[in-house]
Amino acid sequence: MNDAMIDGGANPFGQVPIEITISVGKAHPKIKELLQLEQDAVLQLDRRIEDPVELYVGDRLIARGELQELEGDLEGQLAVRLTEVVDLKDGL
Repeated sequence: MNDAMIDGGANPFGQVPIEITISVGKAHPKIKELLQLEQDAVLQLDRRIEDPVELYVGDRLIARGELQELEGDLEGQLAVRLTEVVDLKDGL
């Protein structure tokens, strides 16, 4: 594959930004518990801190990774280091 195809030169949609959703886990409260949530409440997730997060475009899983905190000028900002990427050659 040449550089023009990789950077979107051969595809007019190659430069269109997309939104990626990062899923860190799910919670399963009962409606009663949900209605009682207040500021500073803690909602338990079904994952541990060291478990991988999942990256989605729409409802399609595209990758997994680890949450990281950036350093330097971006200190405190979150990022994801990819550990597994789905083959997207057939599209999203």
